[in-house]
Amino acid sequence: MATSSFDRSSASAPSATGERARWLALGAIAGPVLFTVAWLLLGFVSPGFTIWGVVIAPYSPISAGISGLGLGVTAPYLNAAFVLLGLLLLAGVAGIYHALDDVNPTGHWAITVLLGLSALGAAIDGLFTLESLFPHLIGFVLATGSPVVSFLVTGLLLRRSPRWGRLAKWLLFASPLTLALLVLYFVTFSPTAEGATTGVAGLTERILVTEVFVWFVALGWTAFRARTAGEINARA
Repeated sequence: MATSSFDRSSASAPSATGERARWLALGAIAGPVLFTVAWLLLGFVSPGFTIWGVVIAPYSPISAGISGLGLGVTAPYLNAAFVLLGLLLLAGVAGIYHALDDVNPTGHWAITVLLGLSALGAAIDGLFTLESLFPHLIGFVLATGSPVVSFLVTGLLLRRSPRWGRLAKWLLFASPLTLALLVLYFVTFSPTAEGATTGVAGLTERILVTEVFVWFVALGWTAFRARTAGEINARA
């Protein structure tokens, strides 16, 4: 039986959408990579910063948090990197959403919304610097604390998926690991200007952030490599 032009165009629509979604998933890789490069480079060139009238100099990545780079001469670059991270993560989550054809609609949206909280948190931290401590802290908790739940829920919902099952099992491990690193960070963190000059909170924060980023990169890469059911049917 001959295939009509309408049938061909209808079949190509899911394929085109799926292909765009695959590229969106790379946002979950590009965002963390670019942000990590940003704080690494800015940490080398920062002469220090002033917070609440106290001068923190020189800048130490061991004692001072990443957000310290959002103050002083490096502020425009780090805060822009925070917002860009949020936007790229959001694009990545959209790409991941389109690759989740192994769960029911409720689970589909639960994973998407929970993962999206990290993107929201990153953007908030770019809009509110460390001197706006409360909203900045909310952004930080969303970005690095919500994965305790989002990784757990994603792992539970996808653990039987042929495509996602292997990563899902790792996410079930990532959830308590993220919680442990988050607790470690808050144990070492002091919400004072002097706290940025002593201790190891800068180091523990970087370990936590990097660990969270690793799993987003893994999610983005898995989604990028995926073929949605719609693509497969369209090519059949």
